[in-house]
Amino acid sequence: MHPLVERIKAKEIRALAKAITLVENDHEDKLQVMSDIFSMKKNAIYVGLTGSPGAGKSSLVNRLISHVRAEGKTVAVIAVDPTSPFSGGALLGDRVRMNEHFTDDGVYIRSMATRGSLGGLARATKDAVRICDAYGFDVIIVETVGVGQSELDIMKIVDTTAVVLTPNSGDVLQIFKAGIMEIADLFVINKADLPGVGKLKALLRELVMMTMTEQHETAIVKTVSTENKGIEELWEKMKKHREFLYRTPEGHKRRVQQQQLEVYELIREEIWRDMKIFIESRDDLSAMDPNEDPYMLAKTYFEKWKKEGGTNDGG
Repeated sequence: MHPLVERIKAKEIRALAKAITLVENDHEDKLQVMSDIFSMKKNAIYVGLTGSPGAGKSSLVNRLISHVRAEGKTVAVIAVDPTSPFSGGALLGDRVRMNEHFTDDGVYIRSMATRGSLGGLARATKDAVRICDAYGFDVIIVETVGVGQSELDIMKIVDTTAVVLTPNSGDVLQIFKAGIMEIADLFVINKADLPGVGKLKALLRELVMMTMTEQHETAIVKTVSTENKGIEELWEKMKKHREFLYRTPEGHKRRVQQQQLEVYELIREEIWRDMKIFIESRDDLSAMDPNEDPYMLAKTYFEKWKKEGGTNDGG
């Protein structure tokens, strides 16, 4: 077992942070570390909150942490933030909003930068979630950066995805356009003390009726995070959805599909890394002619890479 994983097994919080940094930086030990981590899986509850900026996701997460902690469970939060244009690191707005939990040993909050990812999630988020699971947290919450139509990646990360909406925001139109309906395991109407709640809930109900199955119906929960209203119901619906995933044939099928997506993604990452090293070790890419056909160049490099056996055999 990798030494870093041994330290995580011994409940060293610094080792937890270091392991997440290792996968963020795509260290050469990443696959070995994550394989060891996977063997320590403790089946934490993975939930995600996504939605447009200003929907109140961070405030909801803050309340959810308090509710889960009141049940005696430990919580890890992966808050995926926009990337700083100066440092390349995460802008830590979420940590500021969750500052009341800083001194709680049962809560771990980690901000991760998107680093240009269009899916609203850092590429290493899934690994970070698994590391927190291996460490022993009972509940792991992922909050996305909130980039609208490109947030579909969260379905690859968590078991239960809550899409957070607000009245009179026009978010329902975005749901139709972006396909977010397909990833929503439940809808949260936050700021439900504002006008327009009834209309929004009616529209969501129509959407839910179009996609419901015999075993699962997407729940709709109203919350007012500033007043701590609806948080208990939200948590209960999240737990109910997890039971659906792990106790029904339909839920099992969904988890198999999620695993397939992850395997393909890992293979793509490894092929891309191998090809990049292969090409850059042989050619000065700065000498390329910008008028050359990029499609033919890509095909040529790919054929060379296959013929020479990639970086392992090609030197």
